[in-house]
Amino acid sequence: MPLLTALALSVGILGGIATWLFVGPLAGLGLQIWAAFIAWGAYYHSGGKEGSLKTNIPAHIWGAILGWIALYGISLLAGSLGVPLAAGISVAVTVIVLIMGANAPLLAQIPSAVYGFASVAAYALLAGKMATLTSTSVVDNPLINIIVSMIVGALFGWLSEKIAGALVAKPAGVAA
Repeated sequence: MPLLTALALSVGILGGIATWLFVGPLAGLGLQIWAAFIAWGAYYHSGGKEGSLKTNIPAHIWGAILGWIALYGISLLAGSLGVPLAAGISVAVTVIVLIMGANAPLLAQIPSAVYGFASVAAYALLAGKMATLTSTSVVDNPLINIIVSMIVGALFGWLSEKIAGALVAKPAGVAA
């Protein structure tokens, strides 16, 4: 079958399975399917293959950590500086560090780091998790939750690529 059809089937079916897992049997973990899909997309936009796992997962984690630091900085500074100034300073400092981290080859996937940063911020702010930044719970701590969700998403990207590759029609005369 053509590659695009194989990808449509593998990503679609695995996307359905991942969604079922996240909102069904694994719902108690509170993992975020949207963050998993962001990491899944990042896997493909980075070229796929194991190389994407080796660059995206560390970058997602790096970005998530810096997003968490920005949120924590806001919570520490907001009382004395006000939220707008505290947020501006915290984001400016952590984004500078995020981009400078790209000097290390392991952290060079800047877009993937930004996805991790933004995902932690989104989950914390939209789910009302600012008060649980230091929790040790996967459900409550935005850092832990998003890192786990994104790692699972990246692994689903890898698996979907492997399955699609197995479904692609081989040219006549080529051994499978």
